[in-house]
Amino acid sequence: MPPFLNAIIEWLRAGYPDGVPESDYIPLLALLRRRLSDDEVRQIATELAITGALPADETDIQVMISKVTNEMPSEDDVARVRARVEAKAGEPFHGWSSPH
Repeated sequence: MPPFLNAIIEWLRAGYPDGVPESDYIPLLALLRRRLSDDEVRQIATELAITGALPADETDIQVMISKVTNEMPSEDDVARVRARVEAKAGEPFHGWSSPH
């Protein structure tokens, strides 16, 4: 089992030694943030190119992520899409700070 999954299971067992009550299922799932898949990152970068939104700024990327996922974008997902778009463009876009 991957280490991150073991850490989650250990965390749940420590917090719920007698098992997770049904009433806590939804709040616990809400804590597990969704992350864009590599395919979704490629799809969003492609959509930005097709719609002529390049060079894309952070807001353009956030809007496109929201359109594709119907969810608010995380900073990590915005950075991953930006990196993908910049890699395809061959250079960083002006006005953007470099990722951490």
